[in-house]
Amino acid sequence: MPKLIGLKEYLAENYEKSIFKEALADESLYDFHVHSNQILTAKVIDNQAYEAKLSLQNGKEILLPKHNIKFVHLHEHQVQISKLLKYNEHVKKQMLEPILTVKDRKFVKNKSLFPLMKDKEVLFFTLLEGEILRGVIADFSRYEITLYLKGGIPVVILRHAIYDVRDKKSRCYLKHVQDKAKDWQKSSYFRDES
Repeated sequence: MPKLIGLKEYLAENYEKSIFKEALADESLYDFHVHSNQILTAKVIDNQAYEAKLSLQNGKEILLPKHNIKFVHLHEHQVQISKLLKYNEHVKKQMLEPILTVKDRKFVKNKSLFPLMKDKEVLFFTLLEGEILRGVIADFSRYEITLYLKGGIPVVILRHAIYDVRDKKSRCYLKHVQDKAKDWQKSSYFRDES
């Protein structure tokens, strides 16, 4: 039976990773890019299933629904990331809200992400408010994709915030396209194991 060699093992090891668990453990300052184009600089002081409790720089504590978060990075990378961040004006003008219903989200299959990560394919992730992040996939989990931007700067994209993902040739990797294209089958990692 054909399958992606290494995907099952990768998911077993990485699928439950979370930037919120990591941030809670290391107590560093992070920038949380949330809907309405806000950036909250904070430490994670509690990690719940659907919310993160943050301590802002001014000492105020807030409970932030995770579906409002688009992407996260260490605060120390703020200047570099602001220079690398681009926008899709067409998407930005739509003023899209968080997509609460899972079935309505723009989904990217693990089968698509795995070979793209292994081959260090340069990708363009467009988020719901038009932000474009260009980089290579460092890793991914159930709810997150870690992207290395230019210079190896890590940014964690929340999968629910994705609007589109394409390669340099404008090939789309969203589920509804890949259900037909099945690009993962063209990968060198896809083998017949029967």
